[in-house]
Amino acid sequence: MSLYRARGVVLRTWRLGEADRIVVLLTPEEGKVRAVAKGVRKTRSKFGGRLEPTSHVALQLFRGRGELDIVTQAETLDRFEGLRVDPDRFADASAMLEIADTVAPDGDPDRRRYEMLLGALRTLDERPSPLLVPAFFLKVLDHEGLAPSLAACVRCGSDGPLVAVDVGEGGVFCQTCRRGRSLSDGALAVMRAVLGGGLSAALAVVDQQVCAEVDQVVTEAAEYHLERRLRARRTMYGN
Repeated sequence: MSLYRARGVVLRTWRLGEADRIVVLLTPEEGKVRAVAKGVRKTRSKFGGRLEPTSHVALQLFRGRGELDIVTQAETLDRFEGLRVDPDRFADASAMLEIADTVAPDGDPDRRRYEMLLGALRTLDERPSPLLVPAFFLKVLDHEGLAPSLAACVRCGSDGPLVAVDVGEGGVFCQTCRRGRSLSDGALAVMRAVLGGGLSAALAVVDQQVCAEVDQVVTEAAEYHLERRLRARRTMYGN
């Protein structure tokens, strides 16, 4: 076994035996890491509270021979207290952790994935927005090459007006070719802003109808491409 250090965001955990816990982390150096934190559930554990979902930590680990490494040290870098004490923000954070966990394969270092998740958690902690989760989903899909095409009708190439979207067909449709769900100009503008470098302006939108529409479209696109329902998002909306 070899010793190594890494920074990471805790994506999820589960119990192992009576005192240990398995921790899944997203790191820039090692990709997604699965590790055992021994004795972490004991009352006097020196780093039990540091290894909870959403925590941003600096770790020292032993690289095991199997699938699980071993955590030997853990230092908190960010606890994100604002989102931990707010059920709605914690639900949003859980949705972001879930999609990050789903798209990241084990042992595949990708600094951009890590930076996007960490940045989104920091924004959620400091200045939450109703569009933060769908914007994060859309950026993740774009990073993975799965974002819907928003520039022109995916069937005929017309640039407008674009009035519908079908995630299975890969993007938006004009009036003549329309299929899928209707898409408002406001929702299209927000999604284009997210993908086109206007994230701050997109997150400032507060129109409830537009926010709900973008959320529905992007969540549907994420679930379609990941071939699974996002439990955290469905639980939040009672679906």
